[in-house]
Amino acid sequence: RRSCVRQALRHSRKRGGHGTTAMFFHILLHKTLRLEPRAFGPNLQEKLRERLFQEMEGKCYGRYGYIVSITGIENIETGKLQESTGFALFPIAYKAIVFRPIQGEVLYALVTQVTKTGVFAEAGPLQLFVSTGQMPADLKFDQETSATPCFVSTDQSLKIGIGDEVRLRIAGSRVDAAEIFSVATINADYLGPLM
Repeated sequence: RRSCVRQALRHSRKRGGHGTTAMFFHILLHKTLRLEPRAFGPNLQEKLRERLFQEMEGKCYGRYGYIVSITGIENIETGKLQESTGFALFPIAYKAIVFRPIQGEVLYALVTQVTKTGVFAEAGPLQLFVSTGQMPADLKFDQETSATPCFVSTDQSLKIGIGDEVRLRIAGSRVDAAEIFSVATINADYLGPLM
């Protein structure tokens, strides 16, 4: 996921970054790491740093979004020993760049699945769905004339299939602890499949 988020950032820059920069934030976050006794020793700080990067980069952090990159560690507090396990808990404050979709933002996505009800797409780690109600009226589902399911315009000038890139606008998002899922629209000027 970490590489997916970075790829989305690079991709938005390559395309001119229209509408995507507002979805990236540099924020202060907090995490309590649980470290086993065998990690205690002279390299404790470095082990905590490695564990933080391993556990958090590329992951969804609930309402904050996907952590693209940890830019710095602000503070590592003294650990507190758990008497029952021998593990120690270390509260850490760190800064990170996060990717969080915002309603109304325009971004580029890659179509991953096409069904009668709409298309599923990905923009980095973000999963998106565009329903048929959020597509132009002249786009119709076509499973017979094409090798794979797709949406085709009545004049055959536009096609949306698996692997196609689309420009879309986020209509809304659902945020869970481990992922964010957004619904989007391509029913507006300058949105839809890229040619």
